[in-house]
Amino acid sequence: MNINTVRDSWTNRTGEYSPAYYAHRGPNKTSELIREGLDARLDRDAAVLELGCGSGRHLDHLATHGFEDLSGVDINPGAFDEMRDAYPELAADGTFHCGAIEDVVGGFDDGAFDAVFSVETLQHLHPDAEPAFEEIARITDELLITAEIEAPTQGSASAPPDVNYVDEGTPLFYRDWGEVFTSLGLVEVDVTRGKRDTTRTFRASR
Repeated sequence: MNINTVRDSWTNRTGEYSPAYYAHRGPNKTSELIREGLDARLDRDAAVLELGCGSGRHLDHLATHGFEDLSGVDINPGAFDEMRDAYPELAADGTFHCGAIEDVVGGFDDGAFDAVFSVETLQHLHPDAEPAFEEIARITDELLITAEIEAPTQGSASAPPDVNYVDEGTPLFYRDWGEVFTSLGLVEVDVTRGKRDTTRTFRASR
């Protein structure tokens, strides 16, 4: 499977795990973990970027709790149509970029965002897109939070694979995000392991 196949699977996705699928589900425990991580270390005027924002439920949760400078990236153009319907104030007040993460992040200045976060998004980047991880570290001025699936659920495989599939054509690549981002100079300051995701908080070392 090549990088373009993976991109296409998310650009054109409908149904399960699409922006429409999540649009009206509202915040969840991960939304709260992200907010709590930002609350502990940043002011409400912090510039915050979500990678793979979808229709915006996590960003809307931040907006509801007073964060004002919110941005997002998503590869699926339908995400922003869903956002305008489900979270019209967020859609009007935020700054959004439609494109592949690996294409978009390179256009931001060093330390452009006080905080960057992802929720079950970086796990879908093809290995050919891995240079984007260095770019993500570069644009993070203070805080990076990753909430990603790092391994199969316990007991689901005798030998954990490096990749699994959400469905045909949609891979999930298992990575140790602590190792990925500490190797790029960030400092891991918190880890919360849930039944599904591992949420890691990093501080920029600059």
